[in-house]
Amino acid sequence: MQDPQRPSPLNPVPPFVIALFLVIIGVEAMFSLGARGMIGGPEAIGWRAGAREDYGFNGDILTWMLQNNVWPTEHLRRFVTYAFVHGSFTHALFAGVLLLAMGKFVSEVFRHWAVLVLFLVSTVGGALVFGLVVQDRPWLIGAFPGVYGLIGGFTYIMWLRLGQLGSNQARAFTLIGVLMGLQLVFGLIFGANATWVADVSGFVVGFLASFVLSPGGFAKLRARIRHD
Repeated sequence: MQDPQRPSPLNPVPPFVIALFLVIIGVEAMFSLGARGMIGGPEAIGWRAGAREDYGFNGDILTWMLQNNVWPTEHLRRFVTYAFVHGSFTHALFAGVLLLAMGKFVSEVFRHWAVLVLFLVSTVGGALVFGLVVQDRPWLIGAFPGVYGLIGGFTYIMWLRLGQLGSNQARAFTLIGVLMGLQLVFGLIFGANATWVADVSGFVVGFLASFVLSPGGFAKLRARIRHD
């Protein structure tokens, strides 16, 4: 018989990561079923497009807020809500699966609240850089900037471990390199827009934020600042 006191070799996925996944898939299920006329009636066909305009992020909105120094809640919420609107079922599924995987990996080292903060700051940071940098201003939707932020946290963990082992720390960036390479290939085959800027920005924000959000990270950073 299995010893009930022995800890499981597999750490469970944090509940909030599962909750985020269920929200993403639930919203996408509503859009997909509505588009097929299975729920919501005839107007349900336009639910996805309406959600993109009501909850998606667009650089033109950011420019308007900066120029007028007006920050309405209905537009500020877009920095987060865009992550829960996707362009297709496949788009949502890939984002959700990566969210579960990266959330589990990072939560094995980071506190659970820190993983959630990492996802949120990467989501906001990715949108902010996207809005400031991209010129053609396509709509930004999907959870990938936040997921790439979790990849940034995973990269930080690997970067530290490789440093402790005396190995080449550049190897920690292999995963993000592979993902960006795949994104480039898909973009060349199927066409792409500049939303990749938000993904890369989310990764950078996640990696940098990990210096503070990792266990003892803020204390180490404060000690280093005082030392310098």
